[in-house]
Amino acid sequence: MNNIIIKYLEIINLRTYLFYLFGLMLIVSCEDFVEIEAPKTELVGSAVFTDEQTAEAALIGIYSQMTEGFGGFANYKTTLLTGLYADELDNFSTSATQVEFYENALNSNNVDIANLWNEPYNYIYQANAIIEGLSTAEGISANSKDQLIGESLFIRAFCHFYLVNFFGDVPYITSTDYLENSKASRLPIAEVYNLLIDDLQDAASHLTESYVSDGRVRPNRYVVEALLARAYLYNGDWINAENAANTLIEASQYQLEADVNQVFLTGSSEAIWQLYPVISGLNTVEGFSFILNGAPYNVALRNLIVEAFEENDQRLSSWIGSVTSGSDIFYYPNKYKIYFSNNLSEYYMVLRVAEQYLIRAEARIHLNNLDGALEDLNMIRNRADLDNFTSTSNELVLEAVYKERQRELFAEWGHRWFDLKRTGKADEVLSLVKSGWQSTDKRFPIPQTELQINPNITQNPGY
Repeated sequence: MNNIIIKYLEIINLRTYLFYLFGLMLIVSCEDFVEIEAPKTELVGSAVFTDEQTAEAALIGIYSQMTEGFGGFANYKTTLLTGLYADELDNFSTSATQVEFYENALNSNNVDIANLWNEPYNYIYQANAIIEGLSTAEGISANSKDQLIGESLFIRAFCHFYLVNFFGDVPYITSTDYLENSKASRLPIAEVYNLLIDDLQDAASHLTESYVSDGRVRPNRYVVEALLARAYLYNGDWINAENAANTLIEASQYQLEADVNQVFLTGSSEAIWQLYPVISGLNTVEGFSFILNGAPYNVALRNLIVEAFEENDQRLSSWIGSVTSGSDIFYYPNKYKIYFSNNLSEYYMVLRVAEQYLIRAEARIHLNNLDGALEDLNMIRNRADLDNFTSTSNELVLEAVYKERQRELFAEWGHRWFDLKRTGKADEVLSLVKSGWQSTDKRFPIPQTELQINPNITQNPGY
C-alpha cells in the first residue's frame, strides 16, 4: 500500500493539487499563517504589489511550495539523499536515482540532483521578485515592508547555504533578470558565504524578535541569527559563531525541551523555525516515509548510527524506532512519530536550539574556553539522561562534540553529511562504508541541464 501511495503521488501534478489544497486550508484554518490566500502561480519577474495582503501572500507561497509533495529539497529530500550519501541510511529502494546516492555513483542527469539545484534557485528567484517589488510598492507600511524584505533576504541566504554545501562553487543570484541569471558564473565557496552572511545581516536589520504569526513558521530576527551562527561555524569564524549562538541561547523564548519526545511537536519551546505542512493528513513526509511497519521498502537507519548511542541515551529509545521482520531487526528515524493523521501535531523542524548549544561548544573549544564548551556539551548530554563528559583535552572534547552532533542531529537536514565534509572526515569515514568512494564525491555534480543552458557553468571534478 505504501508503494502504491508514493508512486501515485509522484506521478500526479503535485504542485497543482497542493496549491488547491493549500487554498482550502486558507479557508478553514484560523491560524494567522494561513489567513492569506497563497498565489495561484509562482512569481514571474519583478512583482507588483498594491497592498500588504498581496505581498504577504507571495511570500507565504514560497513556504507552501517548500512543504508540498514528496520531492522537495526542503521537504524530506535533503534529509533522505544526504543520509543515503553519507553513513546514516541504508537503501532498500529500487529507484535508480536513489541507488546512485547510496552508492556514491551520481551522474549529472540524476533527477534528484536537478531538483536539489532547481528548487532552491526557484525560491531564490521568487524572493528576489518580492524584494524588487517591495522597493517600488506603495500603500504598504514600513513595518510590513521590513518584515517581508527581511524574510525574503533570509530565504535567499538559506537556499544559497544549501546550494553551496551541495555543489561547492555556485552562482549567487540577487535579481530576476533572466538574461543576467542565465549567464551567471560559479563563485568560490568563500565568496558565496560572504554574500549569504551579508544577506543574513541585512535580514536581521529588517526583522524584530517577535514572530508575526501563530507558531514559529515565519522567520524573525532569531531565525536569522541561528543560520548566521551555523554559517560562521562552517567558516571557522569562532568569535561570531559563539556570539550568534549565544544570542539564541540567552533568548527567553527558547529553551531545550526537558523531554526529547516534545522536541519535534507543534509548539516546541526548542523550535526556532518550523515549516507548516500543507499535505492534508500527513503531518510530515519524514514521518510517513521513515516509519516502518514491516520490512523496509525504502530506507532504514544504518546499524552504525544506532550503535553510536550510549545504552541509556533517551534519544536511542525515543528517536529511533525498530521493527522485526523474520529474524531481522530494522531501525528507522522516529523523531517524527505521526505516520498518517488528520490531527496536525508535528511541523517540520528546520532550526532548533540544541544545534546552537553544539555550535557554541565547538566555537568555544577553538577559543580555548574548555569549561564553557563542556558546559554546553553537557547540556545536550544531560537532556538525554547521559552523564557529564569530562576532559582537559581540547582535542578529545572536540571529538565529543562531533559525536554529539552525530547523535543529536541525525536524519535532520543533512547535518551529518555537511559535518563530515567541513571537518575533513568524509574521506576517512565514508571510504570504510562506500566501496567506490572517491575524494571528488564530496561535491554533487552540476545538473546536465544547467550545463547546457548556461555557457559559464562548469562541471565539478570527477563527473
